[in-house]
Amino acid sequence: MKRICSIYKSPRKNEMYLYVLKADGLERVPEGLLPFFGTPVHAFDLVLTPERTLAREDITKVLENLDSQGYHLQMPPAEEEYIEHLPEELLRRNDPV
Repeated sequence: MKRICSIYKSPRKNEMYLYVLKADGLERVPEGLLPFFGTPVHAFDLVLTPERTLAREDITKVLENLDSQGYHLQMPPAEEEYIEHLPEELLRRNDPV
Protein backbone atom coordinates (compact mmCIF):
# COMPACT_ATOMS: atom_id res chain seq x y z
CA MET A 1 0.00 0.00 0.00
CA LYS A 2 1.79 3.11 -1.26
CA ARG A 3 0.46 6.59 -0.44
CA ILE A 4 1.65 9.93 -1.78
CA CYS A 5 1.32 12.47 1.01
CA SER A 6 1.65 16.18 1.42
CA ILE A 7 3.10 17.23 4.75
CA TYR A 8 2.12 20.61 6.20
CA LYS A 9 3.70 22.34 9.17
CA SER A 10 1.82 24.43 11.67
CA PRO A 11 2.65 28.12 11.88
CA ARG A 12 1.35 28.11 15.48
CA LYS A 13 3.13 25.16 17.06
CA ASN A 14 6.74 24.20 16.39
CA GLU A 15 7.14 20.58 15.21
CA MET A 16 3.42 19.98 14.65
CA TYR A 17 2.72 18.46 11.23
CA LEU A 18 -0.34 17.44 9.27
CA TYR A 19 -0.11 14.52 6.83
CA VAL A 20 -2.75 14.36 4.07
CA LEU A 21 -3.14 12.37 0.88
CA LYS A 22 -1.78 14.54 -1.89
CA ALA A 23 -4.78 13.75 -4.14
CA ASP A 24 -7.23 14.93 -1.43
CA GLY A 25 -5.30 17.95 -0.26
CA LEU A 26 -6.84 19.50 2.85
CA GLU A 27 -10.46 18.71 1.96
CA ARG A 28 -10.78 15.83 4.50
CA VAL A 29 -9.23 17.76 7.40
CA PRO A 30 -11.95 18.75 9.90
CA GLU A 31 -12.68 22.48 10.02
CA GLY A 32 -12.36 22.43 13.80
CA LEU A 33 -8.73 21.34 13.59
CA LEU A 34 -7.52 24.26 11.48
CA PRO A 35 -8.02 27.06 14.04
CA PHE A 36 -5.87 25.05 16.46
CA PHE A 37 -3.29 24.12 13.79
CA GLY A 38 -3.22 27.47 11.98
CA THR A 39 -3.06 28.01 8.22
CA PRO A 40 -1.15 24.94 6.95
CA VAL A 41 2.22 25.69 5.36
CA HIS A 42 3.27 23.08 2.76
CA ALA A 43 6.59 21.57 3.85
CA PHE A 44 7.11 18.71 1.37
CA ASP A 45 5.59 15.69 -0.36
CA LEU A 46 6.52 12.14 0.57
CA VAL A 47 5.79 8.60 -0.63
CA LEU A 48 4.75 6.45 2.32
CA THR A 49 4.88 2.65 2.31
CA PRO A 50 4.58 0.18 5.20
CA GLU A 51 8.33 -0.50 4.93
CA ARG A 52 9.31 3.16 5.35
CA THR A 53 10.39 4.42 8.74
CA LEU A 54 9.53 7.85 10.07
CA ALA A 55 11.58 9.70 12.68
CA ARG A 56 8.83 10.23 15.25
CA GLU A 57 5.72 8.47 13.99
CA ASP A 58 4.59 4.87 13.60
CA ILE A 59 4.18 4.37 9.84
CA THR A 60 1.37 1.84 10.37
CA LYS A 61 -0.64 4.36 12.41
CA VAL A 62 -0.01 7.15 9.88
CA LEU A 63 -1.20 4.98 6.98
CA GLU A 64 -4.26 3.81 8.96
CA ASN A 65 -5.21 7.40 9.81
CA LEU A 66 -4.78 8.50 6.20
CA ASP A 67 -7.07 5.71 5.01
CA SER A 68 -9.71 6.01 7.74
CA GLN A 69 -9.93 9.76 8.34
CA GLY A 70 -7.94 11.33 5.50
CA TYR A 71 -5.25 12.94 7.64
CA HIS A 72 -2.72 12.28 10.39
CA LEU A 73 -1.73 14.90 12.96
CA GLN A 74 1.81 14.69 14.31
CA MET A 75 2.02 16.43 17.65
CA PRO A 76 5.24 18.07 18.87
CA PRO A 77 7.36 16.07 21.30
CA ALA A 78 6.68 16.53 25.00
CA GLU A 79 8.80 19.12 26.81
CA GLU A 80 10.64 16.35 28.65
CA GLU A 81 11.96 15.09 25.29
CA TYR A 82 13.39 18.54 24.54
CA ILE A 83 15.09 18.63 27.92
CA GLU A 84 16.63 15.18 27.47
CA HIS A 85 18.34 16.36 24.28
CA LEU A 86 19.79 19.59 25.68
CA PRO A 87 23.56 19.71 26.14
CA GLU A 88 24.64 18.94 29.71
CA GLU A 89 26.05 22.46 30.27
CA LEU A 90 22.58 23.94 29.65
CA LEU A 91 20.99 21.61 32.18
CA ARG A 92 23.43 22.54 34.97
CA ARG A 93 22.46 25.44 37.22
CA ASN A 94 24.86 28.35 37.29
CA ASP A 95 23.96 29.43 40.83
CA PRO A 96 26.92 29.66 43.23
CA VAL A 97 26.86 27.00 45.91
